[in-house]
Amino acid sequence: MSNIVILTGAGISTESGIETFRADTGLWAQHRVEDVATPEAFGRNPKKVVDFYNARRAAAAAAQPNAAHEGLARLEAQHSGDVTVVTQNVDDLHERGGSRSLIHMHGALNSALCGACDHRWPAPMVMAVGDPCPACAAPAARPDIWFGEMPYQMEQIFEAIARADIFAAIGTSGNVYPAAGFVAEAARIGAQTVEINLERSLVGSQFDDVILGPATQTVPEWVDDILKRS
Repeated sequence: MSNIVILTGAGISTESGIETFRADTGLWAQHRVEDVATPEAFGRNPKKVVDFYNARRAAAAAAQPNAAHEGLARLEAQHSGDVTVVTQNVDDLHERGGSRSLIHMHGALNSALCGACDHRWPAPMVMAVGDPCPACAAPAARPDIWFGEMPYQMEQIFEAIARADIFAAIGTSGNVYPAAGFVAEAARIGAQTVEINLERSLVGSQFDDVILGPATQTVPEWVDDILKRS
């Protein structure tokens, strides 16, 4: 019986039609991160920020989970050990694909956060500046996603990695820390490490194995191999 921790990035959702941030035609080619995805941007122009996330929420709602999301859910359901998915993504395709043991380390499009009391609640499809918090009534609703804030549930993530026998990173760029450092932590405790990606990430040399190709092909095949051996 082995415990598995899987880090997923934008590459796992690309084949579902979700734009990545760092591709040449991705979201950051169309928008400056400083203008749409930081607390400072929200302070300067809250409507621009809210509209940006409303558009992303609509795009995510229109997308469907692909074979890679469904493969990870199948692994969780059929593997004899623990399977924890840690995602850098803010869409809900993992949940709709069937994953249950899931950590959104950068927040989620379908979550709203009160800037006054930190209460969270399901975000409406279209948020508006000044929406009231259902807990404290302050007109302080904001998207539950910022760049530059401490990622969520870091203690739980490192606890899962500490128990891992296998660590896999799927569709990640290796550009963003602390997620880019997870492979080093997993290797330090002796886990087998594998990168599954279209091309090697910036930290690809740190993995024991690298599997290259589209996620909808490589992830189900990797899951099949794990289940045969478990």
